[in-house]
Amino acid sequence: MQRLGRVLNVTPSKNVIVKTEKAPKLGADVVDEDLRVIGKVFDIIGPVSAPYAVVKSAVREPAKLVNSPVYLLLSKTKRSKR
Repeated sequence: MQRLGRVLNVTPSKNVIVKTEKAPKLGADVVDEDLRVIGKVFDIIGPVSAPYAVVKSAVREPAKLVNSPVYLLLSKTKRSKR
């Protein structure tokens, strides 16, 4: 699990806008603190130095996520071995 950022807003089409620390890969699963999947990264917008992720929401009421931190769920094949 890797921190993606904080939810800033929800668009009228129910997409979630996340202020990110670094740009994630498109299609990555996004989860909340309880590891519930809230959606997938749909697009990256904004400047390279301060990107925003557009997450296609998979929850009924995405407005409840505003100001909460969200995380990337890393696949097992992409995790580094220790």
